[in-house]
Amino acid sequence: MFKIALAQINTTVGDFAGNANLILDYLSRAKAAKASLVVFPELAVGGYPPEDLVLKNHFVENNLKTLSSLVKKVHGIAAVVGFVDADSKGKIYNAAAFIEEGAIKTIYHKNELPNYGVFDEKRYFRPGSFEANKGLISLNGRKIGISICEDIWIDGSVYAKQSKAGAKILVNISSSPYEAGKLKIRQELLLRRAKETKAAIIYCNVVGGQDELVFDGASMVVGSDGRLMARAKQFEEELLVCDMDAASNPLAPLLDETQEVYQALVAGTRDYVQKNGFSKVALGLSGGIDSSLVAVIAVDALGADNVIGISMPSRFNVKATRQDAKMVAGNLGIKCKEISIKRIHQIYLRVLAKHFKGLAPDITEENLQARIRGDILMAFSNKFGWLILTTGNKSEMAVGYCTLYGDMSGGFAPLKDIFKTRVYELARWRNSQQENHPIPKSVFLRAPTAELRPHQTDEESLGAYQQLDEVLDAYVQRHQSVGTIVKDSTQLAYVKKIVNLVDKNEYKRRQAPPGVKITGRAFGRDWRLPITNKYKE
Repeated sequence: MFKIALAQINTTVGDFAGNANLILDYLSRAKAAKASLVVFPELAVGGYPPEDLVLKNHFVENNLKTLSSLVKKVHGIAAVVGFVDADSKGKIYNAAAFIEEGAIKTIYHKNELPNYGVFDEKRYFRPGSFEANKGLISLNGRKIGISICEDIWIDGSVYAKQSKAGAKILVNISSSPYEAGKLKIRQELLLRRAKETKAAIIYCNVVGGQDELVFDGASMVVGSDGRLMARAKQFEEELLVCDMDAASNPLAPLLDETQEVYQALVAGTRDYVQKNGFSKVALGLSGGIDSSLVAVIAVDALGADNVIGISMPSRFNVKATRQDAKMVAGNLGIKCKEISIKRIHQIYLRVLAKHFKGLAPDITEENLQARIRGDILMAFSNKFGWLILTTGNKSEMAVGYCTLYGDMSGGFAPLKDIFKTRVYELARWRNSQQENHPIPKSVFLRAPTAELRPHQTDEESLGAYQQLDEVLDAYVQRHQSVGTIVKDSTQLAYVKKIVNLVDKNEYKRRQAPPGVKITGRAFGRDWRLPITNKYKE
């Protein structure tokens, strides 16, 4: 019997004491389970990603002090722990320590530093070299190779060299951010590496939210024959204990993509709120599909007692949307305040009338309503310490169909990386999970509208969302040109219009709150276009 425990933990960047306590707790659990080795995720001591914190000498020093205190408490079990290492010249490394009987026996430095998408590791770390440290250890008569995240993704990298050097078990500690569909790719990679090397793969991933990023866990063990031996749950902390000599081990089922995305939104929202010291959130509850879905996500993340809906009808809000806002709040069991903005809007219009004399009403007067609502939400945030959740989606953010200092005002945007068509998909899925549907049928049937003028609908400005999202998927997600997107001449004008809206609204997106990253090209970390930019196709 040779048991290895994978400690799939939810760390917090910079919380050395909290992370250390978490590590010690899982170390104790692994020891109680009679594991010979417990494996922790990449940079577990200081949290991932620490970004420019590692440029602060005192951050690196505190991380090393924390590791040193942990090392003294490792007895009766061996451990692999991720941390930031530093040499005598001040160079820093993404590192893994192999600890046994109160001492560090080996320190491995990550060889392959990712520098794409959300990763900027070459900005911070120096790469290790296989020649300097092969990352090989021996435990209970078994030769084990240690590597870190990207090391196993690059063909012929460290993992292959360790296998050739005789390693029969390859331990890879990781902090791999979630993207829809990525787990399947990750699992197929690990199965392929096991078959390639004829070595077992121990893959330990972190779990939880950190700013825009969410980590889905799903740590796993693959046998030397390429067979999946064990897998931890997605989006939950877990100690996965695998007996390498046993035929059967825990194997958590995979979530389907819609459920997976929904759980990512819940985990990302929960951790952003709680890790930043908030206990309650508020949101503008309009009676539309976006705010309804955000309210449900918030309740699933934080509990009904910690969510407040604020309905702010104007003279353009029809009775049906006001009723739906109240119904969503009632179905979820959350507090709901209704504050009419009709008089406030009229005062704004009177004050500005002499300055706007001779000019016809336009989007200016419409946006005043959104900004009034933003002010009210932020007033509640200031007074009660609530975090405001914005309710805009990726389709709106892409084309600028949102108001700066209005509906964009807030601290976190759960739907920031969710296209409108997927908003409906997620809402339908969530309704299907309980008999008493939290989102009323009327919300799905009503044409989406901002209700900033009489009889307004989103499609007047944007076209059908199905059509819009197809163009945005091509232009934003896949960087396709107008010529590639257009299928026939009837589409040309529409596609040009949407592409132009995307291009000219970068200044708005740059001022938006952070939100959960779901796709491979989320606005923010994955999307870095200049605001001042004259380039056009």
